[in-house]
Amino acid sequence: MTTLHRRSLLAATLAVPALRTASGQAPWPARPVTMVNPWPAGGSSDTMTRLFAQRFTQVFGQNFVVENRAGASGTIGHNHVAQQRPDGYTLLFATNSTYAIAPHLISPLPYDNRAAFTGISLVARTAQAVCVHPSVPVNTIQEFLAYVRARPGEINFSSAGIGATSHLATELLMAAAGLNMVHVPYRGGAPSAQAVLAGETRMSFIDAITALPHRQAGTLKLLAVSTATRSPLAQDVPTLQEAGVAGFESSTDMALMAPANLPEAITARLADGIRAAVTDPAFRQQIIAQGADPVGGSPAEFSTYWTAESEKWGTLIRSRGIRMPG
Repeated sequence: MTTLHRRSLLAATLAVPALRTASGQAPWPARPVTMVNPWPAGGSSDTMTRLFAQRFTQVFGQNFVVENRAGASGTIGHNHVAQQRPDGYTLLFATNSTYAIAPHLISPLPYDNRAAFTGISLVARTAQAVCVHPSVPVNTIQEFLAYVRARPGEINFSSAGIGATSHLATELLMAAAGLNMVHVPYRGGAPSAQAVLAGETRMSFIDAITALPHRQAGTLKLLAVSTATRSPLAQDVPTLQEAGVAGFESSTDMALMAPANLPEAITARLADGIRAAVTDPAFRQQIIAQGADPVGGSPAEFSTYWTAESEKWGTLIRSRGIRMPG
């Protein structure tokens, strides 16, 4: 086969805009697709959902429309998607707060957390930063850990709410580093961050992209990041693992999911679309600009990760005796 022939064949393959389902129904996508985000508009997961909706609109030739269905730690949106037809026209942009943490805190759920969904792929991972008010007399994470250990039960921390990743990241830190701090939950990440800025609380895990401008302004100290590797937006800030908290890893992990029994052909095409997106240099930079690390992966890889992530947080929740109020 000549080079020209190979190129012509490749171009013809890429030009095919639609994929027929296994049942022989109309090609997918033949009409607009709804991407449900189970969190309020304006947050990091909402921003990422809209980035991928724009990308998929370009790639698949149909509009991908974002619909916010927030509430109950994301479970309202998950429940809505669980009840939709598995035809590829309703997708779920989920975070580990809901698919890996909420099932251990909310009982009973109105859906079966594993059986109700098709897991397609991880999409992005957002690092959180250990942030303290400027009045706290420390400049490194090691100094902060020593400061808290010397004051058991005296230092408070804020979170976006019971069961939020900012809450459980702090519980994980206390368990791993032998700390005793007092939890002050708020209704969302923004008021939790504001509590530290105002000095109402002394410490919180805050999304790195949210915290960095406050670091530059001198209104917050960033001591470490929660992920296994340093944040691309804050390469000078060490990880907690580097600071000696062995094995510590916590992040907001975003994934694309769909109702259970999504046809394999559509599942594969969406996973391939994510993989292509996160390896495209220009689009990858858009993700990084939002303070996230692009991930990607196959449905099988996501299934393995989902099991491990759920077990990790379930073990922590049980060992720390964390419960939802009421």
